[in-house]
Amino acid sequence: MKTWSSPSPAARRSSLTHATTAPYTSSRRQTRSALLRPCQMWCCSGLCHCNSHKRSDFWNNLRNSLLLGGLQRFNLTLSELDSHLRHAETMLQSFKLRLSAKFECFLRGESLEGYGPSDSNPKGVVFNYTPVYEFVSSFLNEADQQEGRAAAVLRLGAAEVFIRHFQVSGSYISHSPTANAVEARLVLLQRVIASVQRQMVMSSLTPDFIHKLQEFYQKLFFPPELKNMKSSLCVRPWDDVLLVSVLKGQNVSGVRKDKGKKDLLIEQIAVVLLRTEVLQQQHRYRELCRYLRVVESDDSKLLQQVRDLIPFFFCMDGSLPGGLHSLFPTVNAPAARLTPDLFLFYLRLFTTATAPPTATARVSGSVQVCISDAAWQPMKDAVPLPDVVVVRFALRVQRCCPAVFADSRCWISLLQIVNPPAAVPEPTSKFLHEAKDVVSTILHGANVQIPRVFQEGYPDQALLLLVTGALGQRVLSGALSPALPVLNTFKGNLWALGWLWDSLSSSPERLRSFSQELSREAGATADGDNILRFLHSLVPAPSSSTEYRHQQSSGS
Repeated sequence: MKTWSSPSPAARRSSLTHATTAPYTSSRRQTRSALLRPCQMWCCSGLCHCNSHKRSDFWNNLRNSLLLGGLQRFNLTLSELDSHLRHAETMLQSFKLRLSAKFECFLRGESLEGYGPSDSNPKGVVFNYTPVYEFVSSFLNEADQQEGRAAAVLRLGAAEVFIRHFQVSGSYISHSPTANAVEARLVLLQRVIASVQRQMVMSSLTPDFIHKLQEFYQKLFFPPELKNMKSSLCVRPWDDVLLVSVLKGQNVSGVRKDKGKKDLLIEQIAVVLLRTEVLQQQHRYRELCRYLRVVESDDSKLLQQVRDLIPFFFCMDGSLPGGLHSLFPTVNAPAARLTPDLFLFYLRLFTTATAPPTATARVSGSVQVCISDAAWQPMKDAVPLPDVVVVRFALRVQRCCPAVFADSRCWISLLQIVNPPAAVPEPTSKFLHEAKDVVSTILHGANVQIPRVFQEGYPDQALLLLVTGALGQRVLSGALSPALPVLNTFKGNLWALGWLWDSLSSSPERLRSFSQELSREAGATADGDNILRFLHSLVPAPSSSTEYRHQQSSGS
């Protein structure tokens, strides 16, 4: 027979609790349903209140749109917000409203009072975009004063609006480019791109924030005439794998294979110039040389001008032999494009192993070396190059660079190296006579090779005669102006000046015209007559040059 046991105390308590709370729970559920019944999103599939958790895209977007405002388009997170970005969002919203009103005024146009209607514009309306352009420019000026991230957001936020502006056909009073919406829009966008590019390369923006700026820019609407600028902000961050490997010298080709795809180090010329500026400021000259050797760009001509500065960067790193070697590669030598000022800079570097503390190089149409007025200081681990190496460098440059060959300052500086203040003893007449053939052979040789045997007996005199022979070729090639300062470098070694005059006597007509040039130059100089009399008293006249050669031959 089945027996029934009495319930345990715990079971009795559970039954009692359920009996007393069930009516309350049911009433509470009915009340909540009645309160939420007006909510239309309560029962929508995928967007209901059941998805109101931290991973719900709908509710996260709703919350972010309220808290981020216009910054949500930049894909920023709440943790990235600060007071600067919040202020930028407020400025951007105000700018959009005011710009919209400005553009509406532009679309309405202005009446052509006093000009009368024309056939092309019967209504007599002028559409002048200049007020809109000036308003956007003033806003960009304000953006320049903001903190880094806020400034970037303001610039790109403004570009998002004005890039959609268009030109209305009509007559124009002003011929300024800013009166045309299409042309003015291009100018504004170029300014925005240049500013943001500079921030990406030179400021402390994080790679993640830079990537968000690039994504925002890629999503902008680009009219057909601006399509080529869509990739303008595709700038590699400094921690890019390929860029880092090139800077460290681990990659000398600028090519990297990633999962079967080739990654080439190709950057816009504006980015190349910015990286060059940054690496100079950080004194990372060796890394800069590695970068310039392998990077490719959209402007090959300007890139070549930057590459011509590789010897300068080697020298600033303290490697004078490396700088000298990089001036004369087998193909496309930078020495052929040296300016006289840059040649003089190298000449002083090589002979003194000193440099100005803040020397920098930049390219803006042409290569320029910016040197401060501060005294030149010794370079770390740098040793001056021997005179024979410096002379060979100068003669090789003169051979391939017409600008240096023609400049009197370059000759004066070179002659001062081989013409020291203390007079060099005059060598034997036999050496002077034999030096003519040796100097001619060296100067007409393929690579200006200076044999050691030429310097064994008279090393200083040999270099002086070699440079003097090169000067003779310069005088024979054409007018040298000014010439008197060049000849004045021989005051301590008049025998070398006589040797020069004798070498010029091989061309009597040119020697006669050169004498006339000296006379005219002396007449235009305060003490020119004294200088000319001084030279004539020490140098045989052209008519007696034959006698001078006989004296040299008899002395040998």
